[in-house]
Amino acid sequence: MKPYPLLTAHTGCMGTPDNSMLSIETAIHSGADIVEEDILITSDGVLVLSHDDNVYAADRTEYRISQMSYAELSQLDIKAHNGAPGETIRILSLESVLPILRASGKTMNLDIKSDACIEPVSRFAQENGLIEQVILSGCETLRAQTVNRTNPRLRKLLNVDTSLFLALNEREAARISCEDALSANCFGLNVNYRVVGPELLQAAARHKLDIYIWTVNTEDEMKHFMEMGVQSITSRNISALVQVRKGARG
Repeated sequence: MKPYPLLTAHTGCMGTPDNSMLSIETAIHSGADIVEEDILITSDGVLVLSHDDNVYAADRTEYRISQMSYAELSQLDIKAHNGAPGETIRILSLESVLPILRASGKTMNLDIKSDACIEPVSRFAQENGLIEQVILSGCETLRAQTVNRTNPRLRKLLNVDTSLFLALNEREAARISCEDALSANCFGLNVNYRVVGPELLQAAARHKLDIYIWTVNTEDEMKHFMEMGVQSITSRNISALVQVRKGARG
């Protein structure tokens, strides 16, 4: 029997606002193995959950996370990404969601959105004993190499350059991707599911690299990639993904 993949809940799973406490709770209660959240940092060094540095209040006022203290930022009602029309959220610190994630035992996929986050994330993982419970994504080759120089113990995925697979044949693109991952001490490849094929899977297996794919939301595609033998599938439709895996195991 092929090993069945770890299930990663994309932030904002099941129609919840991205990077919200509701999203995290939904991921955990739905049966995800890994909870993904986007990470940025404030001007005073607080790690927060957000995809974009530019955020907007309900009145359309624009703010930049990197130029604000967390005390200032935390008072704002910010327009939710992937929420209901007009829905707002409060930006969460990574520290504030640690208790629920730690209690769940789930792995955290921290999608790094800025190089300024690298050293603080490393310190956060070390101080909280999370080296084994955290993986980093959002790392193209140069960022992955920076992470490795900062703390080689941090587990990280190489964000695969999709354009390689559009410009080159799959074998050559797979070779370059694997070499880049190994150069940065990555344990696997984080890759758009649309470019995943046999050559990439074979190359990754030869180099003992895991394949984590994103973002798969239809049941037919979930089944297809489970059969291919990828190590993790990311989905916003995490409940369906959990049921598909149950059916495959059955």
